[in-house]
Amino acid sequence: MSPTLSALLYLAASVAFIMSLRGLSSPETARAGNFWGIAGMAIAIVTTLVQPNMHVSFWMLLAMAIGGGAGLFIAARIEMTALPQLVAAFHSLVGLAAVLVAVAAFYSPTSFGIGIPGAIKLGSLIEMGLGTAIGAITFSGSIVAFAKLQGLRSPALEPMPMQHPINAALGATCVVLLVWFCLTGDELALWLLIAATLVMGWFLIIPIGGADMPVVVSMLNSYSGWAACGIGFTLQNTALIVTGALVGSSGAILSYVMCRGMNRSIFNVILGGFGTDAGAGAAAGGAKKEQRPVKAGSAEDAAFIMKNAASVIIVPGYGMAVAQAQHALREMADLLKKEGATVRYAIHPVAGRMPGHMNVLLAEANVPYDEVLELDEINRDFAQTDVAFVIGANDVTNPAAKTDPKSPIYGMPILDVEKAKTVLFVKRSMASGYAGVDNELFFRDNTMMLFGDAKKVCEEIVKSVGGGGH
Repeated sequence: MSPTLSALLYLAASVAFIMSLRGLSSPETARAGNFWGIAGMAIAIVTTLVQPNMHVSFWMLLAMAIGGGAGLFIAARIEMTALPQLVAAFHSLVGLAAVLVAVAAFYSPTSFGIGIPGAIKLGSLIEMGLGTAIGAITFSGSIVAFAKLQGLRSPALEPMPMQHPINAALGATCVVLLVWFCLTGDELALWLLIAATLVMGWFLIIPIGGADMPVVVSMLNSYSGWAACGIGFTLQNTALIVTGALVGSSGAILSYVMCRGMNRSIFNVILGGFGTDAGAGAAAGGAKKEQRPVKAGSAEDAAFIMKNAASVIIVPGYGMAVAQAQHALREMADLLKKEGATVRYAIHPVAGRMPGHMNVLLAEANVPYDEVLELDEINRDFAQTDVAFVIGANDVTNPAAKTDPKSPIYGMPILDVEKAKTVLFVKRSMASGYAGVDNELFFRDNTMMLFGDAKKVCEEIVKSVGGGGH
């Protein structure tokens, strides 16, 4: 293949990736975005395999077959509720690949055209060093994120005293090792850099609590992109450079948007100081819980209220995802619309465990895209709404974010569900959310608690409204 044709094909792949990102920016075009991404990756892989200097071996083809087969198997079996930890796991593989490619280039520089052993070009050492450092941080950080999202418990995943000074010391150590490696190309420096950045990635994510995981997943996505971009320079592969830069920049932009949605600093995310499990635990267990009365109702009560409502806004949260209640919820909404009610869905930017988690689940249930609105689009409408139906969301609806300066979620924009005439709150119990604080909404006069599994509650409401079974 001629260099000109190769460059054109890589350009086509890059354009496909840009179209993919554009499509994934909206649930309505997300399916087309996925197809653009598949097409771009297929072009990039085939173009790379037919390069004149590429020696395709049986082992390479076998590895591709195993990887592709594993991807198909996982995609066919994964539950929507497990997507966040799957994304974190995939990010870890990108980081690991960057480290392995850097090590291969270091020990066989002639194969990569970057010099000879012991005399690698300075520019290539910088590219390798950065790719290795970011890749190792992405790998270990993503492993911690996966473990937290999966609900695994281990002392190794718990924050420790002096966490931030330790992180600062590790960061300084990593910088020193990176400079040492780039200036000398020393083998010991490379392995110490890998070890230090692996520990750094682990320690960066350890203090971050579950409520902040959507931002963490987004930031790890950005890290994986920059790791791929750095290694793309080492491999002198245009498609990898462009793709890595696209993923890195888009992930960083998304993280910034989500931080704005939570009124937090993006620098705290990068430095691993966004939220802490320890803080949440202190809030949840340190303060004495005040026993306050709540108004509890049944599915029949909720059905009666909503049948007589002219407008209903549904607020989904992770509890809906855990119960896999999206299909029953959509059926309930369809019945309410037949009764003459206007039904819409309000999405908080950090609801769930990864960016767009609620949008994905609602799309799976074929909820019309024009009924799903973001916080900024729908928040002012709660005051004119008859019923706000909150299903499994907690911290993103807590009025304490606006009224209690001592609250861990103070300053975070929330959905103003308390302004609705009636709030129906579906929850298993009175337990706190990820932030570890009671939701003031539970105790409001206009709130009725519907205790139980979200899916079962929705199914019971469907029967009471008159829709029968599924």
